Formats: sequence, structure tokens, C-alpha cells
Amino acid sequence: MPLELCPITVDSVSNSVSSRIQSLPGDVIYSIAAGEVIDSLAAAVRELIENALDAQATHITLALWPDQGRVQVADNGTAMALDNLLQAAVPHSTSKIRTQADLWRVASLGFRGEALHSLAQVAQLEICSRPPGAESGWRVTYSATGEALETTPAALGQGTVVTVTDLFKDWPARRERLPTLPRQLRQVQRVIYHCALAHPTVTWVVQVGDRPWLTLTPSPTARGLVTQLVRAVNDSDLHEGWQTAPWAEGSDNSLQDSLQASIYGLIGLPDRCHRPRPDWVKVAVNGRLVTVPELEQSIINAFRYTLPRHRYPLAFVQLTVAPSAIDWNRRPDKSTLYLHQLDQWTALCQSHIETLLGQHAAARPEASQQQRVTQLLQTAEPSGAYGTADLSDQLPYRERVGRLRAIAQIHHRYILAEQPDGLCLIEQHIAHERVLYERLQAQWRLVPLPTPVVLEGLTGKQLEQLQRLGLATEEFGPNRWAIRAAPEPLCDRPDLPDALLELSLGGNLDTAQVAIACRTAIRNGTPLDLATLQTLLDDWQQTRNPRTCPHGRPICLTLSETSLARFFRRSWVVGKSHGIE
Repeated sequence: MPLELCPITVDSVSNSVSSRIQSLPGDVIYSIAAGEVIDSLAAAVRELIENALDAQATHITLALWPDQGRVQVADNGTAMALDNLLQAAVPHSTSKIRTQADLWRVASLGFRGEALHSLAQVAQLEICSRPPGAESGWRVTYSATGEALETTPAALGQGTVVTVTDLFKDWPARRERLPTLPRQLRQVQRVIYHCALAHPTVTWVVQVGDRPWLTLTPSPTARGLVTQLVRAVNDSDLHEGWQTAPWAEGSDNSLQDSLQASIYGLIGLPDRCHRPRPDWVKVAVNGRLVTVPELEQSIINAFRYTLPRHRYPLAFVQLTVAPSAIDWNRRPDKSTLYLHQLDQWTALCQSHIETLLGQHAAARPEASQQQRVTQLLQTAEPSGAYGTADLSDQLPYRERVGRLRAIAQIHHRYILAEQPDGLCLIEQHIAHERVLYERLQAQWRLVPLPTPVVLEGLTGKQLEQLQRLGLATEEFGPNRWAIRAAPEPLCDRPDLPDALLELSLGGNLDTAQVAIACRTAIRNGTPLDLATLQTLLDDWQQTRNPRTCPHGRPICLTLSETSLARFFRRSWVVGKSHGIE
């Protein structure tokens, strides 16, 4: 079949000419940049709040009129003189960097000089500011290109007030795609919460329209903010700690590097604070909440054997990193970053969380023992209503070994123990499982078997798994392999072949240790004498994470003396308890 040629027409020539690469007009460039930086009400709030934080504000007031596209942020920071006000909204104008080298010394939240200019592009922008020592402030309004339109004196206290009106008024496509008002407010709330969490010493006052919306009081650390941000979380449910990065401790400039390479961690105790989603696994770097999947996953991994199944931790980690180790030029909103030594930070993050999990018992005051009443006792309240199940209470701490006294074994399953301020009910199998698991972590030993174990029908993946665990296999006939060493706790068990087959089915060393601890722990239904019960209690109290078994199940239910008194209503007066009016 002959090839038919398409005739060249005038239209086709004009189309090819119109596809030529050419420079964009300035107004198009600025519109694209504004769309990258300011794409929502929450983005406008974020940029204004970050400017206030960079000005070292300790009190930030935010007023929103979302239906009008209006935002106002007032702060008591260092503010701007008139010459800086005139330049504030000019594109790529900033006081935070000067040269390309400064990009590796960024110590502020903003530095690109795009935020105010982008706001001027998508809204009407007005800034009032009065620096310290100035006789009066100045009010400046800006054009869409960021030039000062009107400058007038203004009476106000030290600080800055930025007002944005008619947000996206001239951008109908963007305005039509905005979510509903409730969703916009949730996005704004998230921005405020994240900034407050990373800067806990700041006071926040927010109103929507003419009504107060939320107020956050300052705190020395993020611990005081979490109790305000997360419903039903108390200060005693949290544990925090700081640590210097190991690679900074031996440096030539140890003081400076220790300030620039450290980690702060805040965790919710696993048996009290856990979530159905990983929405409260948060990471901040140098004062900004960021998304770093590797760091977030390391936090979740640190909790993997302390949380109930299908639950996620409440944890916040703030890294203090030398500016030279960060590249913020990854996204316009700086929600993520390139972090040098990411693998080291990931390992440090996980180990720091594990350390906090092991230390929380010693850090908790004795006075906090009386703060919770279990659901079991709540059923005796006059209302008779059942609330959300919360059968956790204070556990006996590791430093209190010997203060738990075994009284009896119940149903050959539970240990009833007495402590000075109440009673404890401990599930014997999972308490022993926790003890054995931590022993295996501390000392993993493979011992020779007097008689090799022969397994049949192993797949290639199973053989590789046994090799990873250090269990060498030898061919012992067709489709048969001999194993001549095994983990010490399994050696004398009659079900050793089944245990080795289970270990071959997958998982890392940690998973194998959990499986061995579960298999070798005292089974429920086993009768124990008081001496054995007491030994188990003493061993359990000395574990690093006594609250849950390696699978995340709670080990102990504690009934404090005050809770018992409340249940039996010993606080009633004698006459009333006998029905005498």
C-alpha cells in the first residue's frame, strides 16, 4: 500500500511556530510563583505566622474571616522600620540571607523573600509596624507587584500587624476550588498547632469573626502544649527527654556542635496514649514541622512491641541540626527537606524513643499514682453510665522492687499482688513473656544441640531466614536439612522442631525473639506457688517496658486505694450510709 503523505498547511506551520520556546512575561512568572507559595487560607496563615516567629514574637494574635477572605496577624516581635516596610513585598526581598553561601546558614523559618510578595499578588496587603524605640509606627499598603501604594503614620504598640483582605478575589478558579469553610478552618488549626508545638513558649490567641476560637498558653517545652492540643491527655501521661547527637560530642567545637546536633523527644505512655492512625507521629527540624517518612517510621518502629495491635503512638521529636546539614529547597512550602546524615538521625531517633520508653517509670512522680480511676470502678458511679474502656492505671515502678507482694494465683492465670497503695492483677503469661523477651535482647545465644534437628521440605526463603538468624543448615539427604545449634531457651523443649520451623517462616531477629519468648513463657493454666509468683513479679518490675508484652497487650491492672475507697464509698458520712436523714 503506498504511503500517503500529509500535506503541509498554513495551520500546521503556524502551530509549529507557536510551540517555540520563549520567555514568559513577568506577570505570568509572578502569578505562577504566587500560586506555588499561597494556594489556600492555611498557606497564607502559615507564612504570616512564620514571619512573626522569625521576628521573635512571644505573643501572636490571629483573626480570621474566611468567608470574606480576610486574615489578620498581630505580633509583639521586633517589627520593621519604614525603609524595610517599603521593600517588604518586593519580589525576592528578604533580610535573612544575602549571598548564595547564606543558603547553607539559614536559621530562620522564612528566607526566600516570596511570601509577602505572593500575598500581594493574590490579595490586598497591608502592614502596620513599629520597631522598638520608634516614636510611632507606619502603615503601608501594597500593589499587586509589591510596590508601596500608600504610606501613613500609625499609632500602635511595638510589633507588627499584617492584614490580608480579598484573598483570591481576582483568582476565581482558585477561589472556586477552595474547600468548605469547616475544612479550611481545620487546615488553619493544623498550621497553628504545628507552629505552637515547635515553638511552645509563644502565646497564641485566635478568633474567627468576632468570636474567640482557641487560646494556647505558653510552656517551657512541647509537653505543656500537647495537653492542650490532644483531648484527654494529661501531663502525667507524657515523658520527655533530650540527647546530644553522638557525632557532635567528640567534635572540635563541642559546645557549638552540641547545640546544633541534638534531639528532643516527647512520648505518650503506650498503655495510655495511642491512636487509631499515625496522625500524632510528628517530626520537627529547627523549629518547623516537616514530613520525613524515614524518621516517622523509625518512631513507629520504636513502639512496635509496646503498643496494642493496630494502634499508633503519640510522639513528637524535634531535631536541632546545623544549618549547613539542611537543604530546604525541596518544596516551596518547605514541608520537607534534604537532611544530611539521614541514616544516623533515623537511628538516633529510634534509639532515643526506646530510651524514653525505658526511662518513663523512674521519671514519674509518686503523687501521680492517684490520678486515674478505671472503667471497672466508674460503673459504680451514681449515674451508672459506662464510658470508654480504660482499664489502665499506674504500674508499680522498677525502683519499687519488693514492694509488690504476691498474695494468690487466680484461675491459674492471674497473679493477685498487694502494693502499699492498692492491689494489682498481673497476667502471668504475658508478664513472663516480657521478662524473657528482654533477656533475649540482652543476651542472644545459640548453643550446640546434642542431637541435630532434621527439618524437611524447607524452601529457599526458609533456608535464607535460618541463615540470617545464625542457624546454620546442612543437607541431610533429599530435601532434608540438619540444624546443629539453636537459641538457648528452646534447646530442651520437646517442640524444638516446631519452634525452628516457625522461626524459618520470616521476620528479623527481633521477631524471632518475640516468638521464642511467647513460646517459652509460663502458660496460662499452670499452677504456681507463692515463691515462684514473687520471683516472677520481681523480675517483671525490673524490665524496661513493664506496661505491655512484646505484642502490645497490657500486663497489669492496678486498683489504687483511693479508687477502692471511692468504689466502696467509704467517704460517705455514717448517717447517710445508714439511710438516716
